[in-house]
Amino acid sequence: MTGTGGSLPEKILTNRDLEKLVETSDEWITTRTGIRERRVARPDETMSKFAVQASVRALEMAKLPAASIDLMICATVTPDMPIPATACLIQNRIGAARAAAFDLSAGCSGFIYALSVAHQFVRTGTYRNILVIGAEVLTRYLDWTDRTTCILFADGAGAVVLSADPEAEGRGIIASAIHTDGSMADFITLPGGGTLHPPTEESVKQGLHFIRMKGNETFKLAVRSIEDVCREVLGAAGIGPDDIDLFVPHQANARIIDAVGNRLGIPKEKVYLNIDRTGNTSSASIPIALDEANRKGLVKRGDRILFAAFGAGLTWGASVLRW
Repeated sequence: MTGTGGSLPEKILTNRDLEKLVETSDEWITTRTGIRERRVARPDETMSKFAVQASVRALEMAKLPAASIDLMICATVTPDMPIPATACLIQNRIGAARAAAFDLSAGCSGFIYALSVAHQFVRTGTYRNILVIGAEVLTRYLDWTDRTTCILFADGAGAVVLSADPEAEGRGIIASAIHTDGSMADFITLPGGGTLHPPTEESVKQGLHFIRMKGNETFKLAVRSIEDVCREVLGAAGIGPDDIDLFVPHQANARIIDAVGNRLGIPKEKVYLNIDRTGNTSSASIPIALDEANRKGLVKRGDRILFAAFGAGLTWGASVLRW
């Protein structure tokens, strides 16, 4: 991983601001989620805007021209439009003319899924330089009268550059695992807009174009699933939780992260959290958090970093990276 980049909207929406929109309180939100504020895109800002900014910053850190990118994967559930894939728009705007590009949808686990896919292309020698992006503008799909969802989600983008290096000496992605259980697909949904409920006046009236979530059920499954998949990749990597230098989880809920860290025995000082400032940015949360940690100097060569996420689908996954 040769470069990281992140991008967040300038507009900040605090818990105090939400108190004016829905029946809630700063204390209630903070206690249950760990979120104090989140970033919200302006009406004229698209997902691709933030994805382009994050991509450019990752390429600058990697000291790699966009023309050298062979493949681009954009993990998102909030594309600019259904057709074409937003990755194609990003490819054009950053000047990565040689790169194949596609979107990947795996909910909040999207970045882990995209990272795993990219890793296979590098391992097989098919591609040398790959740009992996996680980007969302989730606030476009929020019912601001539904306090179970509107307090959680936010906007932003993160990106990383993966490059083949025969002299890496054990650095790079060591192990990854991804899982799905479609029998619980109704736990987190956005029903409207597809072929099941195409956009109509009636679908809008029924609120089918808003994110819906079974919060309590999702919480319980998330903790267990993230713990299990973390143990799976640690075992595959031949290391234990004590060997991890930094844990960068999906920033969904501070209580979920605390529970997973406690179960794995990873001390809080090794867990990177920014959910208090960014909210839940779905597939963008891990690369945004990683970029922050990287630019703060919290990762150094040889460090072992654990990523893990859980999201709609239901999907979950984890990766171990040696920096």
